Amino acid sequence: MLQPLRLALALGVLLGAAIPAQAQSPVVNLVAKKVIERYQKSTCDQLWAARSERRGSQEQRVLDMLNDDPQMRQTFIDQVAGPVMDKLFVCGLIP
Repeated sequence: MLQPLRLALALGVLLGAAIPAQAQSPVVNLVAKKVIERYQKSTCDQLWAARSERRGSQEQRVLDMLNDDPQMRQTFIDQVAGPVMDKLFVCGLIP
């Protein structure tokens, strides 16, 4: 279910490592777009089920990268926060 998302995140990691910091925005944009699409296309049941899934190594590397780079993390969060939080709220995953 979340495999395409993991692949997009891995692509972002691989490309992000090879692209200078000022040019990373397109990579972050691509990953954010994939995350938003995945949440918009997922049913609430699928999102509930995904909560218990373990993170893959590629997904963990992307999260580590976002943790290590505050500017990249802010760009990513600015793009995904609204659509993802809306879906989580509708599905009852957040109060």
